[in-house]
Amino acid sequence: MRLILIRHGQTSSNVAGLLDTRIPGPGLTELGRTQASLLPGALQGEDIGRIHVSTMRRTHETAAPLARALGLTPVESAGIREISSGDLEMRGDRAAVTEYVETMVRWVDGEHDLRLAGGETGRGFAARFDAVVAEAEASGHGTVALVSHGAAIRSWTGLRAHGVDGAFVADHPLENTGVVVLVGSGADWQLESWEGEPAAGVGADAPSGPAGEPAP
Repeated sequence: MRLILIRHGQTSSNVAGLLDTRIPGPGLTELGRTQASLLPGALQGEDIGRIHVSTMRRTHETAAPLARALGLTPVESAGIREISSGDLEMRGDRAAVTEYVETMVRWVDGEHDLRLAGGETGRGFAARFDAVVAEAEASGHGTVALVSHGAAIRSWTGLRAHGVDGAFVADHPLENTGVVVLVGSGADWQLESWEGEPAAGVGADAPSGPAGEPAP
């Protein structure tokens, strides 16, 4: 299956740099709506047969233009919601953002039972996201889009795609409406592209470390 992972458009909490993982959370800013409106054109060549969104308002609003263009009704799936920031919720200071990002990097590097500051473990996160991917596969469509969140997409890709490790996840923030494409099945996934760049070329000019990380 071809799996297209799309980060939601810009929100007010993104602008403020806050770790905002509340449900349903804020909707899109004017820029975020513009970003969402460009997705049908950006994904015009993809034969998307199904769209999943999280329980967060921003993913519904991001998916709406694409769903209208394709004549699809998005499926709400709680499992692809953002990684809960727990005790770090609504903080935007460097220490909080660094802890959030470094925790997901450690998950990718094998510390699956590490718990994020009053939030969830890597194992728990992976299980809920895996369940939605399994549902998408079971639908029988060759290409499925999941409109999710920056940290969730990066973490799941790091946990499941061959050749993607914690260093890659740390060095590759995902911009609003950024797209990650994977091909595979079950637990066997290959990264095809990251924000339009083929996997073989990803990382050539990547920044280093979690500094300047965009909020969820």
